[in-house]
Amino acid sequence: MTVNDKINALRKLMFEKGISAYIIPSTDPHISEYVAAYWQSRSWVSGFTGSVATVVITDSEAGLWTDGRYFLQADEQLVGTEIKTFKLGLEGVPDYPQWLNNKFKAGDIIGFDGKVFPVNTVKKMISTFKLNGIEINSDIDLIDELWEERPSMPKGKIFEIGTEFTGMSRKEKINDIRLSLDEKNCDYTLLCSLDDICWTFNIRGYDVPFNPVLISFALISKTDAILYVDKNKLPDGLELTFNSENIIIKEYNEVENDIKYLDTNKTNNNNLFIDPVRSNYWLYMSVPSSFNIVEGINISTHLKSIKNNKELNGVKDAMRKDCIAMIENWMWMEENISGGKLTELSVMDYLETCRAKQDKYYGLSFNTIAGMAEHGAIIHYGSTKETSIGITDKTFFLLDSGAQYYDGTTDITRTFHFGEPSDEEKTDYTQVLKGHIDLSMAKFPVGTRGSQLDILARKHLWDSFKQYHHGTGHGVGCFMNVHEGPQSIRMDENATPLKAGMIVSNEPGLYRDNKYGIRIENLIAVKESQESEFSKFLEFENLTLCPIGINAIKKELMSQTQITWLNSYHKKVYDEVSPLCNESQISWLKEKTRAI
Repeated sequence: MTVNDKINALRKLMFEKGISAYIIPSTDPHISEYVAAYWQSRSWVSGFTGSVATVVITDSEAGLWTDGRYFLQADEQLVGTEIKTFKLGLEGVPDYPQWLNNKFKAGDIIGFDGKVFPVNTVKKMISTFKLNGIEINSDIDLIDELWEERPSMPKGKIFEIGTEFTGMSRKEKINDIRLSLDEKNCDYTLLCSLDDICWTFNIRGYDVPFNPVLISFALISKTDAILYVDKNKLPDGLELTFNSENIIIKEYNEVENDIKYLDTNKTNNNNLFIDPVRSNYWLYMSVPSSFNIVEGINISTHLKSIKNNKELNGVKDAMRKDCIAMIENWMWMEENISGGKLTELSVMDYLETCRAKQDKYYGLSFNTIAGMAEHGAIIHYGSTKETSIGITDKTFFLLDSGAQYYDGTTDITRTFHFGEPSDEEKTDYTQVLKGHIDLSMAKFPVGTRGSQLDILARKHLWDSFKQYHHGTGHGVGCFMNVHEGPQSIRMDENATPLKAGMIVSNEPGLYRDNKYGIRIENLIAVKESQESEFSKFLEFENLTLCPIGINAIKKELMSQTQITWLNSYHKKVYDEVSPLCNESQISWLKEKTRAI
């Protein structure tokens, strides 16, 4: 079926079931960013493959809502369909609840599958729809009725990850969660988010692309810890090990019944703690009315965002290995650029081969973004056999990539120019680099939020009336999700302060439609700085070790402080990585890290 055929089939089902509009999100029952094929309903319906979007179908219209990272991609992939792109963040563009509220009236019913919607999103819809008397039906999965060749549920095996990598046992982590439950006067916490569950129980899996997690739920009380998972995924002996640690293993689909029948006789306060952003509405509605639901960011999310010394040292080891892979790929690109043999796909494949040689390599941390020229302006571009183009020396080539190692997660972007950049290209590149450097050098008092630092990365662009439509920094896990909360650095307000031990990305960019894209990204760790009479201060430590291209720099635009920072960073890269290089790599690295 074509996209339009699927939309029409949906409309027929909607009419039969009395549904005025149907909403299809990008998530799964665990509100994941990357989802297993079984839950890729929005992609199946629309043909849009970006990781974040929502599709709404009515009897006469179809829309897709997405943010600035995917504007160009949506415009390209929705050609030939009746789906209209709604570009969130632009002036005059309503979100889909507002749009639906303007379209419908009292008695109309908006349908969706509550298993794949976060609690907070549904609450917002209910609040919006109440104004016009619009009703919801959250127990309807129309996609399952239409998707005849729907992929099966993921069946990847579970494996343990030891304290030599995590720095803490699962017993210690569960005890910390229980201490926090006591502080919150709660009896239980329900975990739906896969990264929180895998971090808590020191396990990993193969169920989701790029994120080493497994499909599961968890329920932790002051006395019990229950992991809900397909038992066929368990390696021999793991259930016995868990049982010996007072951890109960139950089948994945038993979670609903356990939530419905939470035993009030075992509790003191009948309080259940959940994260409304990362818990699904289906389980939320299963909680007995005798229980009070306390909402907040998952306890485990806060705990795992603060990396211990073992984790930080592991990430640093991963960064050195990752730099070796980047060096090998960079040298290979330079050797082959004149032959016309390089393509976006060949670079992606070669870089993955370089990484796979490294010790403790697990896989990629996300689908590599390799954008030559105008493709680089598509912020989350994904090259395919149909779209891949050749790499040339005429303009910029943007390469955003990362890997999962058992000792850490990497995410790095470098923008290459293999020829002579134009004055415009040099100016754009230098302004992005200056923002990257200024954020790297920031010193800030304890309690500072990422939104308060975001301007440091954007100021030089704003001074020239330029802007990029994505966040400057996201949290990063440790052999876990490459995008991790609760911390971030972006224009939007985020109440979570940056704390020592957190890892965030630093990735300002600039994108000229149909011309090129520029982004420079390192991962940085928050660490303690100095204490003054005014406050305790924090600063950033660069974790990523890889040269930043210097041939597109317009040096006269940089301050001496910025030049000193860049030279110092390059010296660190050379000092830490050169002992791991062969003779030809050392010579190459010395040239790439020379002082400017």
